[in-house]
Amino acid sequence: MHQVVGVRFKKAGKIYYFSPGDLELEKGEAVIVETSRGVEYGRVVIGVKSVEEQDVVLPLKQVIRIATEKDRLTVQENREQAQKAFDVCTDKINEHQLDMKLVDVEYTFDRNKVLFYFTADGRIDFRELVKDLAAVFRTRIELRQIGVRDEAKMLGGIGPCGRVLCCSSFLGDFEPVSIKMAKDQNLSLNPAKISGLCGRLMCCLKYENDMYESAKKELPDVGKHIKTPHGKGKVVGLNMLERLVQVDILESDEGVLEFTLDELTEHKVAAAEARE
Repeated sequence: MHQVVGVRFKKAGKIYYFSPGDLELEKGEAVIVETSRGVEYGRVVIGVKSVEEQDVVLPLKQVIRIATEKDRLTVQENREQAQKAFDVCTDKINEHQLDMKLVDVEYTFDRNKVLFYFTADGRIDFRELVKDLAAVFRTRIELRQIGVRDEAKMLGGIGPCGRVLCCSSFLGDFEPVSIKMAKDQNLSLNPAKISGLCGRLMCCLKYENDMYESAKKELPDVGKHIKTPHGKGKVVGLNMLERLVQVDILESDEGVLEFTLDELTEHKVAAAEARE
């Protein structure tokens, strides 16, 4: 078992685990840690807990110290400098006539590197741009191409539901979303209705998908002939959320009736017992 704390560096960013060492850390506390990018400022979002060895990537890096007021001011200053760097980089992109869109700029806490995040339709030859930026900022420069979902996460916005985007407010990682999920939930397959601001399928299609998959396994398929308390019928519709089966009764003029899964199961058991 290993003692760890979960640290997040951005709002709704991925959570990384570090060893707390001898420090007494609580949720919400700002800390300074060493990462693969260098020394970084983060916030504890998961308090000290024990985890199995297979659940973490070893060796665990250790929390260096609890952040001070001076560290907080450094972070604020880095953000102000990043905004200036954004304007400079935008001018340089226009100067080189590169077909790319700058999304965000970030300084590492120790200012050893400036990261420029951009989107583009294809590969971009930005070697000359990097040279110009290195001459201006006199530090390591990294240009990182990101996808449209990452762009939406960074910029934020309001989704079709009227709420702040899930990805920019609480989703740490993007999970795969498929058109099959929309089909299973009987949603309109109109791209405009099931796509988010990023133009990709909405992340929320994944939220209830497990429940729909479970219901689909339990309920009969549409078109299947089944026995009901009112006689034989044909399944013409399903209400996945309430586990209801709509059946067109074939042996009477009752038309389409709705049955719960329990009603169909009890009738099936009773019929089996009667035959015995």
